[in-house]
Amino acid sequence: MNPTKPPKLNPRKLLLSKWTAVAPQNREKHFIVSKVLWPDDPTLPLELIELEAVHSKRIQLLPWRALQDTTTWRQGWH
Repeated sequence: MNPTKPPKLNPRKLLLSKWTAVAPQNREKHFIVSKVLWPDDPTLPLELIELEAVHSKRIQLLPWRALQDTTTWRQGWH
């Protein structure tokens, strides 16, 4: 994958997708999208996901579009 080109993401296919942190912290390198937090109003767009660290099980809320930042995230486990 070209590191300068962000991955094309479909919000409906994010659940259980795998991600690698480019600069791991606290031994948290691999992550999985554990929840997609759809808004109560179906006309509103998706904004947040829950990202779970595989190593520590720590969960963080993240705007789903942040996964397109290739300086922070890589799609898949590397």
